Amino acid sequence: MTGPWTDWDHVLKVDPDKPLAGDETFAEVCQTGTDAIEIGGTLDITTEKMQRVIDACARYDVPLYQEPSNPAVVVDSPALDGYLIPTVFNADSSFWVTGAHKEWVRIDGPLDWNRTITEAYIVLNPDASVAKLTDADTNQTADDVHSFAAVAEKMFGQEIVYIEYSGMFGDPDKVEAASDALHQATLFYGGGISGYETAYEMGQVADTIVVGDLLHEEGVSAIRETVAGVKDAHQE
Repeated sequence: MTGPWTDWDHVLKVDPDKPLAGDETFAEVCQTGTDAIEIGGTLDITTEKMQRVIDACARYDVPLYQEPSNPAVVVDSPALDGYLIPTVFNADSSFWVTGAHKEWVRIDGPLDWNRTITEAYIVLNPDASVAKLTDADTNQTADDVHSFAAVAEKMFGQEIVYIEYSGMFGDPDKVEAASDALHQATLFYGGGISGYETAYEMGQVADTIVVGDLLHEEGVSAIRETVAGVKDAHQE
């Protein structure tokens, strides 16, 4: 599995519905040292908001991906390196596993499959917007998470497994359990990364950390600290 994400330590997720901190610019966002920028959000997302961020980031030399929350907000843009499509393995409804994806293909016809990759989400914070939207069963033990990760990689051929704790710092033991199950897939972790220390801690058990809210709340200096934390963890 040789996608570019295998070399990513850090992904910066930009929510197009949220403003940047203070008077910061997307030029500064693109110069934080992150390995890739992912544009996406769960609530109140439109193609116009997505396009605004794509246009602002496209001129800078950082890989740019869209993570659409539903088929209606997908932007067809040559400025994007690709599309990272969530499939929520512990969702209550199959719509969030394959249904939304089927609708995208039905509505838009043949996709650019060379630029489209799914992320096997395991959502573990019950208060997260994505958990509520997908009615995810977040009551999962470390053994459950290990098994979900194994199923994602071995049965479904997923190249990215994403442990999602959006809104809180997660349980490193559960993230490590997912890591232990994987042999080729890249393990993403997102949720509650607030600075160097939390990035360093999760960087010890995850291949890639995803940082989002911190950008909008604290700004680019805080993001640079998380980049340093995860890269230091991976250099040990």
